Order: sequence, then C-alpha cells, then structure tokens
Amino acid sequence: MDHLLDNPAWNALTGPQKLFAEEGAHTARYQKNILPFAAYDHAYPGSIDTLDPLLERDKPFFLIGELPAIPDHWQVIRELPCYQMILTSAIRPLKLDSPIRLLDASEREELYQLVLKVQPGYFERGTPSLGNYYGIRQEGKLVAVAGERMSVQGMTEISAICTDPAYTGRGYAQQLITHICLDQIGRGIVPFLHVLKTNTRAVGLYEYMGFTTRRSISFWMLSCSR
Repeated sequence: MDHLLDNPAWNALTGPQKLFAEEGAHTARYQKNILPFAAYDHAYPGSIDTLDPLLERDKPFFLIGELPAIPDHWQVIRELPCYQMILTSAIRPLKLDSPIRLLDASEREELYQLVLKVQPGYFERGTPSLGNYYGIRQEGKLVAVAGERMSVQGMTEISAICTDPAYTGRGYAQQLITHICLDQIGRGIVPFLHVLKTNTRAVGLYEYMGFTTRRSISFWMLSCSR
C-alpha cells in the first residue's frame, strides 16, 4: 500500500490543502503565488500533460517523487535527490537563547526576502498561507525562520529552515524546529521534512533531534516551453 508521503504534494493538494489547488485531470498544482509545486496521481502517469494549462511558460516548477514520461515540450532542469525524514523520537524542549515569535502578515515580505536569500526557488510570497511561520530577531532584524509547508492527513512538513549567513552557528535552526515540532505534536500532527542528501550537516542535526530517514525522494525541477 502506498504511503501518503510517497506522493506528498498530490496528497496535500487533494487533501488538507485542497483550498490552495488548481486541478487538471488526475493532476494538480499549488496556486501560482503559493508554491511552485505540481503533482499527479501516480495511478495515472499518462495524464501528466493535463498539467499544461496550469503551468507558466518557461517558469520552473517541481514534481516530487516518481518522474513519469514527460511531454516533449517539458525540460528537466535538474534533479534534487533528498531524504524524506519523519520525527520518530521524543523531542525535548530547549532553553531558548532568543525569543521565538509567530510571524504575522506585516513580516511576510521580510520572511520572503530572507528565504529568497538563503534558499531561492522554493518559496513564494503566499507560501506562509500554508501554515505557521516562526522567526528569531536580533537587533530588530529577522535572522532565522522556519515554518510549515505541505500537509497530508495527520502529517505536516517543516520547511524554509533558514538562517542569515551572518548569524549561523548559534543554534537558531534547532530552536525553531524544536518549537514547531512541539507545537505540531501538541495538535496530534507528525512532523516530517525533506533535506538534500548533500546537506550532511543538516541531516546530522535532524538525526540528532530524533528524525529518521523514511526514504530517498527526488524533487525534479522542470520547465514547460509552451
């Protein structure tokens, strides 16, 4: 039996995040200002071209997981091999060096600019509509953030884990992830995340915190030329 996380974007867009979906025949994508992620029902790989009306010409988008045979007018820009990790151990509260705040609408542009600086290409100005986003400020400046992205039944992804390069090495990422995990667990939600296989430092942190690799999964960056 397939696991919901084998096709996370599809199960989010046809489940808890259907409100943010644009749909084709056995295909869907997040609304254009929300996320550049598209998806298809793995039972119908031949329907992939029904995504065409939902795509923007020459603007990159992502498919997650199995890549079907794609139309000739699509191009694979790159494959991003990731680990999909789930929290499987108890997570302990941390003593906070800096206050963590739930970011509000007035801080969305600052959040967007920080993520754009550290992790370009995966985040839109409307992405914070998908869940809670938290931040740490120093000297009035937003220097570290993390939040919630894809949600499937009973599980929510932690994403946009970003620290301004001038403020790394202070444990902010671990503090933010811990805060989000404890909040999700309190709501009966299982935390999961995706991390590039090459990001060994982050993988080690997540393992230390109690995350276990469930599977390898690729994010495919593509574009459509018409």
